[in-house]
Amino acid sequence: MNRRTFLSASAATILAGNLLADTDKKPRLKKAVKYGMIGEGKTIEDKLELIKKIGFEGVEIDSPSKLNLEEANAAQKATGIKIHGVIDSVHWNATHTLSHPDEKVRAKGLEALLGAIKDAETVGADTVLLVPGQVREETFNGKKEQVTYEQCRERSQAEVKKALPAAGRAKVKIAIEVVWNNFITKPEQFVEYIDSFKSPWLGGYFDCSNMVKYGVPPADWIRKLGKRMLKFDFKGYSKTRQWVKIGEGDEDWPEILKALAEVGYNGWATAEVESGGEKHLRDVSDRMDKILALK
Repeated sequence: MNRRTFLSASAATILAGNLLADTDKKPRLKKAVKYGMIGEGKTIEDKLELIKKIGFEGVEIDSPSKLNLEEANAAQKATGIKIHGVIDSVHWNATHTLSHPDEKVRAKGLEALLGAIKDAETVGADTVLLVPGQVREETFNGKKEQVTYEQCRERSQAEVKKALPAAGRAKVKIAIEVVWNNFITKPEQFVEYIDSFKSPWLGGYFDCSNMVKYGVPPADWIRKLGKRMLKFDFKGYSKTRQWVKIGEGDEDWPEILKALAEVGYNGWATAEVESGGEKHLRDVSDRMDKILALK
């Protein structure tokens, strides 16, 4: 073998090795649950100790809630369980939607969002999960009024923009979640909505299971979102049986993991299922390990 042939063969071997490495590459994921899923434990620390024992690393909490944030901070320090995110827990309510025809309702929604950002800063979380609006009938001046897609987009965008300065000061990103609200049902819509803000303090919170219903595979959403995707959560969704246990739905998890690796996602993977005690949460943890290839 002459030198030129040797070098060509070596280059081909290296290229093949790189391609194989890329194919085998996996995202680095950290397991979390919603705090409301923890059905055992008298104190916050008890609950965080329980999920730590099971193998979780983080939780998301609601805002507003009855949770004592000073106690929550002490609990995460004592256990090492990270409160990685805060959920705007009133964004679904007819009295707080950011897309409502009544500006007073929208103002209450903005106040709740600002409160969630403040709570996130208090506990050291880096995102606030937000459903920005609803395409549905709302009651306004005693009558039913249909909120259109365009109205939901424009009204919610105007209100969220008002919260971005506070998000920047708190170093907390507003993470827009996709749900069954008839607003964002295609990845192109999600990308357009996020990009319309032109802000580093806003991105996407992708629910891998919610979007199965609309026909576009979750992996396709992830590839189109790319670096816009801040976090993701999931349960289990079947087109024929609806909500099922994690790993028993129609999500193509090998392809989802491949897409996560392609876009360079390394971060939280949060389960969102019904609450329960240790036995239930162990099952959730085991299922997450299996589908996320964590063990």
